[in-house]
Amino acid sequence: MSLIPKSHPRAKSLFIREKLVHGFDKGLVAKEGLLAQGRGEAFDYLLGEKTGKNAKNAIKVAAAQLLLAKMPVISVNGNVAALCPKEIVKLSKQTKAKLEVNLFYTNEKRKKAIVSTLKKNGASEILGINPRDSAKLSGIDSARRIVDKNGIFSADVVVVPLEDGDRTMALRNAGKLVITFDLNPLSRTSQTASITIVDNVTRAIHVLIDETKKLSRKNKKELKNIVKNFDNKKNLSENIIQIKDNLTRRAKIA
Repeated sequence: MSLIPKSHPRAKSLFIREKLVHGFDKGLVAKEGLLAQGRGEAFDYLLGEKTGKNAKNAIKVAAAQLLLAKMPVISVNGNVAALCPKEIVKLSKQTKAKLEVNLFYTNEKRKKAIVSTLKKNGASEILGINPRDSAKLSGIDSARRIVDKNGIFSADVVVVPLEDGDRTMALRNAGKLVITFDLNPLSRTSQTASITIVDNVTRAIHVLIDETKKLSRKNKKELKNIVKNFDNKKNLSENIIQIKDNLTRRAKIA
């Protein structure tokens, strides 16, 4: 039972930390994943800790792209499994996207813990766990180069929440469209991805689920028009301006 009172002004942020600590205790999250959370939290402060109009627009484009995809895959790491497993499974079912476990700090025990968590939250087929189905992405040296030949290796669209820049670049070089959640618009992942949702994944995932449901009623032509009009460089620039404006407003208050 959580000791955090809902009235606490930092309650939402503290609940996220608690989820990650619980995920670490369960073997889902690496120690380094806890450090990454702190960096993301700092950028969330700068963004105003809300899903802004830029993020909402990117989410809409991401939803359209997922619905247009021939073979979408959602990559799952320990932090994602700890923070929003139920939502990730729901998104995969709604968009017919496959789920694949892929880790930077990899070991079989963590993989099994993540698979168990996803299955408890409704997942059936999970890729990335059978060595016989493994393939290698070129242009990357970390363990994340090992992907499933029936999943990420063959995908046309890959969703990579909380990703590292090296693999994002490798995926793009392999000709894949990459959708990412990243609170830092200056990161290599943000700058390299096809569609960057500059928002906290625990907030944005709910909006993405709702948006895919809403856009599923649209025809392919309408979905293509949504994607066609999106410019990720402009998206990132607008998010940086949002941070600047938030800081300027804070400075005036101070």
